[in-house]
Amino acid sequence: MKQTTALLGLRAGLFISVLAAWWWLTASEILPPFFFGEPAKVAQQLYDWFASGSVFAHLGVTLLETFLALLIGSVAGAGMGLWLALSPLSALLLDPYIKAANAMPRVVLAPIFAVWFGLGMASKVALGFTLVFFVVFFNVYQGVREVDPRLLANTRMLGASRRQLMRHVYLPSAAGWLFSSMHNAVGMAFVGAVVGEYLGSAQGMGYLILQAEGAFDINAVIAGIVVLTGCALGLDWLVGRAERRVLHWHPSAKAGA
Repeated sequence: MKQTTALLGLRAGLFISVLAAWWWLTASEILPPFFFGEPAKVAQQLYDWFASGSVFAHLGVTLLETFLALLIGSVAGAGMGLWLALSPLSALLLDPYIKAANAMPRVVLAPIFAVWFGLGMASKVALGFTLVFFVVFFNVYQGVREVDPRLLANTRMLGASRRQLMRHVYLPSAAGWLFSSMHNAVGMAFVGAVVGEYLGSAQGMGYLILQAEGAFDINAVIAGIVVLTGCALGLDWLVGRAERRVLHWHPSAKAGA
């Protein structure tokens, strides 16, 4: 308990130190406020947005796009990873295509998705999906492939069917890797949503930040980044809570409890 309190104190101290350094550097104009913003004005912008409620509509759109991209991408990535890990022939057949798709800078697909799906929510979810999918896919694929062969052999010797192997061996192994990958996938889902909004949208946090950028309002840009960062941390915390609940038997879940 004392260690946790001390750690929280150190983290808070580091955060306050960074804010103080930022304030001092911009107040003394060592860093030009026009380019680096000012903490007080960023805080004022955040207050204005939330007090007036103007930010909620934009934030709701971005969060929905992010959640859908994370959900669909995680389910598809986990399903594909599980299938290919258990189907060596299919994995060998699709290997070059998967590697080529993963090597592609998928952000450049945003204009294509805008043409295919329009400037609405679907194009942002599609971009987020492509970013989340591969993060989850490779982790689940690796997790299933790394199941201990001795465990499989012993389980088969005890008469376990393929269905029982899937339920009691493969899925528990994949679950740990799935949740681990989802912590990274949260950020990818936000990237997909915000980049898509940058390229074409009439609402969302990406649109709000783009408008502030066009007006050379660096404080509003930073305020938008702060909001997105807070939401990403909140979503990551929810993933962590789900991980501890689902994988309560796993050592990593117990350590994070």
